[in-house]
Amino acid sequence: MPIYEYSCGACGHEFEASQRITEPPLQTCVRCGSDAANRKVSRPAFILKGGGWYADGYASTGAKAKSSARQG
Repeated sequence: MPIYEYSCGACGHEFEASQRITEPPLQTCVRCGSDAANRKVSRPAFILKGGGWYADGYASTGAKAKSSARQG
């Protein structure tokens, strides 16, 4: 289940909640109880770095050269 970040517009408290994607966003602050909680847009938990998975693991220039040599 994804973890969503929330902040309260009334008291400024920031908190996280583990919810299903299909669940509606929380509206009640866990600290003050007001209905001013807003879901924040945050960075995903994973980061893709480097040349990419395709270039590193699945395709090589040698494979392209072999396939073009067979066709021609």
